[in-house]
Amino acid sequence: MAAEDVLAREKDLAARAAVRRVRAGMHVALGTGSTAAYAIRTLAEKFPGTEIDAVASSRAAEELATSLGLTVRPLAGGDRFDVMVDGADEVTPRLELTKGGGGALFREKFLARLSKEVNIMVDHTKLVAHLGERSAIPVEVLPFARPVVAQQLTARRFGLVLRGGSGDGAGWRTDNGNEILDLRPPETVDDPAALERDLRGIPGVVETGLFVGLVHRVYVGLPDGTVQEIIAP
Repeated sequence: MAAEDVLAREKDLAARAAVRRVRAGMHVALGTGSTAAYAIRTLAEKFPGTEIDAVASSRAAEELATSLGLTVRPLAGGDRFDVMVDGADEVTPRLELTKGGGGALFREKFLARLSKEVNIMVDHTKLVAHLGERSAIPVEVLPFARPVVAQQLTARRFGLVLRGGSGDGAGWRTDNGNEILDLRPPETVDDPAALERDLRGIPGVVETGLFVGLVHRVYVGLPDGTVQEIIAP
């Protein structure tokens, strides 16, 4: 089996394990990205139509869900979710995450904070000792402020790339109309919570892809066809 097929199987297995936490009638927050897409497909198989009450973290996730027959509605003022299902770019043993490869980090984190239970699904390659080892750390920034934010991050010795940067200097835009800077930290991230506070303190930064203290369970698809469940202490 090709390597990409192995990882696809792992994502599917992890998604199916996470969706077992969902019951008919629940309020469900939908993540964004390739692994979240497996969960959305599984939810559509198990809960066709209006059996669950779903809100999506991106237009892409909403379009996929509705194309499969799930009913997805806009976020409402009093919304609280029983469960959120989402993927991640990196997961540490302490269940700290890097997220935002799909560009929906602000909305994903916003929905996670409204969820009683956040269940993350990954393939085995996403497990790391420290955040920033495998993937860049995304930061969503206001386009107007981006040059100043980039200068301050460079002064902090971060490597950075404007996601989707074009010849005219503009970057790819999130569903919120913002840009994303993908950061490479200058050293091992031993304290993601402190780094989160530091980055959020820069004027013009809207959100970061560091998820600390938000996750309840991680489901890891493994090469042998099994799924490892890691529960937050």
